[in-house]
Amino acid sequence: MTAVERTSPEQARRAWPRWLAGGVALGVLAVVAVSWADGGARLVLGAAGVLAAGRGAQLAAGGSRPIGTGAALAGAVAVAVALTSATAAGWVLLAAVPVLLLAGALTLLSRGGAVRRGGQAALVWWALVTGLLAVTGVLAGWERAAGGATVVAALGLGLLGVVLVVGATSLRAIVSRPAPARPAACAGCACSAGGCGIPR
Repeated sequence: MTAVERTSPEQARRAWPRWLAGGVALGVLAVVAVSWADGGARLVLGAAGVLAAGRGAQLAAGGSRPIGTGAALAGAVAVAVALTSATAAGWVLLAAVPVLLLAGALTLLSRGGAVRRGGQAALVWWALVTGLLAVTGVLAGWERAAGGATVVAALGLGLLGVVLVVGATSLRAIVSRPAPARPAACAGCACSAGGCGIPR
């Protein structure tokens, strides 16, 4: 939301359709993954891998080369596993979901204000999910636990889709804002040079 607030109207005009399409696509993907027993794990892991690889490439291009390269490689491996085996995809999700939830909670806890409170809630959610997966694995079998991890991961992708749709709505509102009025006698001649030539 902070990034959205700092977006210019021109950037928002280009970005909001992509955010909206991405959010809707993730929502549809989450629904399909939850209802598709045989291929849900592969679908979720493959989608998460594509997102991680894309984000890693952006980070690497933006100067965060070690982190970006690591994320891109992890995403590529996730896509490869998803294309190879449904069983392996389920096991990867079973291991990755608790780790990623904990990492997200600790990241939020390292910040202040309302974000820190969100991190506390995420930490409770991590403990509940991890405990539930462990109990399911012991009592009902680890294949059933892997199915539960797939559902949790699909819900995470669906939540990300909701965030993107909300962000697209905010970006669309920025586009709809009226342009700021120019000072009297301004013809725009000095604006392109970085400032207005009207004396103050």
